[in-house]
Amino acid sequence: MLNPHAPPGPQKGQDGRFQFWKVPPREHSGDSVSTMASLSLSFDTRDEDERFRDNVQAILHKIDADGRGTISELELIGAVRRHPDVAAFVLPGFECRQLRDEAIFDAIDDAFEKIAGGKQRITCAEFAAHFRRSASERTLNSAELQQMYAMIDGNHMGSVSKYELFGAVERNPEVARFLLPSTVLSGRVMSDEAAFDAVKRVFDAVAGGKKRFEFVDFERHFRKVAPVMDVSPALTLNDRASKRVLIIGPGFGRALNPRQGVMVEQGGYLAVSWCSDGLPNPEQHNFDVRPYLDTLRAAIDQFRPHVIACASKGGVYAVGLWASGLWRGPTLLINAHPSFTRFPEGIPVVLCQGSNDEVYPTSRARLEELLATGMANRRFLYHTANSGQLPGGQHSRIGDMHNMGSLQTHDCLPRLLDAVTSREGPESYFIRSWRDRLSEERLRAERCLGYAPDLLRRRWTSPCHRGLDKQKLFDVPFGSEEFSLVNAVFKAQPREPPAYFLSPPATWEAVRIVKLERVENGMVLEGCTKPYYSTIEASVTDQGLQFEPGVHTAWGFHGADANAIDSIIHNPVNGFQPLATGTRGSALWGSGTYFARDAKYVADGGFCGAPAADGTRTMLMSLLSTGMPCLGDPQHRGVLPFRMRPHRYHSSVDCLSSPEVFIVQHSGAAHAAYLITFA
Repeated sequence: MLNPHAPPGPQKGQDGRFQFWKVPPREHSGDSVSTMASLSLSFDTRDEDERFRDNVQAILHKIDADGRGTISELELIGAVRRHPDVAAFVLPGFECRQLRDEAIFDAIDDAFEKIAGGKQRITCAEFAAHFRRSASERTLNSAELQQMYAMIDGNHMGSVSKYELFGAVERNPEVARFLLPSTVLSGRVMSDEAAFDAVKRVFDAVAGGKKRFEFVDFERHFRKVAPVMDVSPALTLNDRASKRVLIIGPGFGRALNPRQGVMVEQGGYLAVSWCSDGLPNPEQHNFDVRPYLDTLRAAIDQFRPHVIACASKGGVYAVGLWASGLWRGPTLLINAHPSFTRFPEGIPVVLCQGSNDEVYPTSRARLEELLATGMANRRFLYHTANSGQLPGGQHSRIGDMHNMGSLQTHDCLPRLLDAVTSREGPESYFIRSWRDRLSEERLRAERCLGYAPDLLRRRWTSPCHRGLDKQKLFDVPFGSEEFSLVNAVFKAQPREPPAYFLSPPATWEAVRIVKLERVENGMVLEGCTKPYYSTIEASVTDQGLQFEPGVHTAWGFHGADANAIDSIIHNPVNGFQPLATGTRGSALWGSGTYFARDAKYVADGGFCGAPAADGTRTMLMSLLSTGMPCLGDPQHRGVLPFRMRPHRYHSSVDCLSSPEVFIVQHSGAAHAAYLITFA
């Protein structure tokens, strides 16, 4: 019998260093492949990330002095008071002063609340992940901002009032040019209404409702940040070459459905073994597996698998292994055998089921009830289902039958085996593998554009980069880096053939962008998009998962007629209104606003409205906060199923293997970033 993987959680090793994923060695200690060393917090192998890892571990030793692996706000405040290096790490930009300063206390309170999302304690992993993301969004113009702030804070009080800001603009032309780059001062600020209003807007934006602002507020407002690169924590890599897969033969269809077995055998695993000899096909309803457990035990002891896979009637053997305690490791089940009435406690399991299964028909509601019996983040339902009906009565997608043909596309079956053996949990791993369906060129462009709302503003050219004026559209010059990045995402086609094949790929190669405009709507960004993004980040983290921009956020395309697009761009409150207006085809996967992964689908599907007189069409390229998505359903009416109570799924998709359509149910989940005119 093999030891299962331990659940993720921060621990201290023998050397006193924090270890966030600790996997116990297998009982067969002589097998170097199956023995996994404890993994310290690690974000990359580069020197910069090594330094960050060492730094954050040293900081955590001082904050989490009792070694519990979690931190309260009071413990964080105490550590900031006692240790200058902790204060500098937690509050970059503040001078090292004692916590008598109310502003510093408020800053710590804000930082803790952002990480905790309402919880009383945060884990060390959450603390590290938060500050790793902050480090990735490093300020590029910090020195310039410090110099400018010193000019504004002329009396060196450490904070600036509205009156003092007016005075700094009047007496110092350099300050005026910095704060109001697009405003022409025709006289003194106090006698020029346009200039007066402009300075007032700047103060209100920086102070955020306070009577005075400090440098941390000033820097947050005017900072220029670097693009977010891949800063994934030490999550599971695709290490198939070190994994052994044991397939229980009866029911798996080696003869009737050989392609599934071939996919596993050719998937790049260290070894694949079939356990079929001596195991009959369980045809009877109450088949007794006990006489055959010794055969399975011998196969497990001899082969020492990392994961067991079974299908159809073979599922009864998996249930027997769990009940007897002979197998407590990762398990993949294809089809929900009637004997499978609940997920085993503490065992990672992936269940695959199609809505059109003719042998074991099981409703989605029943599957969700079954899923709820499993341990959070240790179970995953890979489900395929029919879409709603198109006007002609047909479906855009069809759910699997008993043989689950979708497992044979997009490397799906091997990916599910990878997912069930992953450290972070099968669902998180599988969602992250969606990115592998995209071209490398597109991924590089997306990383440079950024996956978080804050990063959109760094390219803005509106006054003070705030997007608060009447003008919301700004031309992106041809030949600029920004144009090239957007064009790369727009023109990209997936690595594998898409499900919605509307025109040959070659036709898209002739399409070109004739005009690119950046959308700068600061009110929507600050009042709608960013708060929702923070809510999704907190929800994901609160469920014990690692929030990853680029995994829990995505770039997508949306087409509409000219009037709808104009409303989305200029709306001062929320651009997209998923539940107020409905969308064309919204019965396919439930209500909400629909976004395509690929721009080609929007253009080919006729979602861009009528062409203009010159033959051009338009679509929006938007940043989506998708969080944890589930498979869509025509019955979804704005409320998605629970994932882990009280948390529901955050969005829905048309396919769990390789989604091409994302549906969001909240206006803050989508932010229109670019208007693309193409021909």
